[in-house]
Amino acid sequence: MKAIEVNGLNKKFVTGKEEAHILKNLTFSVDQGEFVSIMGPSGSGKSTLLYLLGGLDKPTDGTIKLDGNDLSSLKKKAMSKFRRTKIGFVFQFYNLVQNLNVEDNILLPLILDGKNPKHYEQKLSELLEVIGLYDKRKLTPRELSGGQQQRVAIARALITDPEILFLDEPIGNLDSKTGKEIMELFRKINVTYGKTLIQVTHSSSSSQYGTSIIRLVDGEIVEQSDIALNPLNAAI
Repeated sequence: MKAIEVNGLNKKFVTGKEEAHILKNLTFSVDQGEFVSIMGPSGSGKSTLLYLLGGLDKPTDGTIKLDGNDLSSLKKKAMSKFRRTKIGFVFQFYNLVQNLNVEDNILLPLILDGKNPKHYEQKLSELLEVIGLYDKRKLTPRELSGGQQQRVAIARALITDPEILFLDEPIGNLDSKTGKEIMELFRKINVTYGKTLIQVTHSSSSSQYGTSIIRLVDGEIVEQSDIALNPLNAAI
């Protein structure tokens, strides 16, 4: 089954009298359970594509379907709910609330959605074990390392049990050792839980943790390739 279907996608930005054609007639699909890396030089449209796929921006024309839902058909309220329940985001900068502790940061999407966090205590404990921060659940972000903060951000993205995770340069702010640990965590999430992951990355080594690569140049897809084998000890 297709997790993502993109057809004839274009994105243009108009500044004054000038028009920039950022993405040009993109058509591709992603199967459920894939881990796709979007790669390309600066200005190739990688992040723009990710934001469109995640419903954070709208295309100039073309269609995007996530699990069969045409994003353009969703009203603002429905789109907001879809983002909160069906997809998760992990960014380069962790975007944690500094005065909330680890477990409250993870539970925040549920609270914002009006859900009772007490009903998710088991899920919270499971995620804290997965990210290796069970004993740090009462600490605030300022008491954590960068890698630990990113682990909290990953757990926050998973707490609603989304079907798709979007990752925007998720290890771009980390040292190589910590980056490798985070990529191994993403691979575990992909393989063990069957989540579909889409990451934007500039790192060839990072991309090897996934299942396939889409390369963009000047807003166009120049290559789509599968990764035959996930290396167990890839270096970032």
